[in-house]
Amino acid sequence: MTNRGCRIILWRHGQTSWNLERRFQGSTDIELTDTGTAQARRAARLLASLKPDAIVASDLKRAAATAAELAAVTGLPVTHEEGLRETYAGEWQGLTHDEIIARFGDQYDAWKRGEAVRRGGGELETEVADRAAPIVLRHAEKLPDNGTLVVVSHGGTIRTTIGRLLGLESHHWEGLGGLSNCCWSVLGQGARGWRLLEHNAGTLPEPVLGDDD
Repeated sequence: MTNRGCRIILWRHGQTSWNLERRFQGSTDIELTDTGTAQARRAARLLASLKPDAIVASDLKRAAATAAELAAVTGLPVTHEEGLRETYAGEWQGLTHDEIIARFGDQYDAWKRGEAVRRGGGELETEVADRAAPIVLRHAEKLPDNGTLVVVSHGGTIRTTIGRLLGLESHHWEGLGGLSNCCWSVLGQGARGWRLLEHNAGTLPEPVLGDDD
């Protein structure tokens, strides 16, 4: 069981050229653009003020380079995990959004409806969660009380991991909106397990004040 009062910050990597082209990256190893590096540097300064205790990242270049910016300002080492890579999507990888719609429209529509689809013959979303969520939990279990773990990964992997940690059925995961480049979501421990405290945030989290606290 994770120590009390812990937070998990799930941070998406910075911008890549394929992001700009709306090209599906999946497990293809694409580097950050100069803008992506600048995004990571800015976000790292904000996240460093939350005093993270540990950083774990996908080993793909775009996530590793993003994590390196936080390591540089915190002095923390980064643990790289292959299991935090983006969804492998077979024939979809390298295609633009429009090309996917044109060539795999039925598959795309089924995926958006929340059906279990091997996009491009690749991984199911539940399989992504099966490999990524246990890694996140394993690192969270090492935190001190009130500790903070930063997980640097990819939009699809983060969404499926959040869905799994919140205990949502997989067909509801699409209800979690996507993450912008270098934005993050925050999970905190509640009385009944993990709760989503922030989603697609790009500024520092503010305390929840009011009737729902």
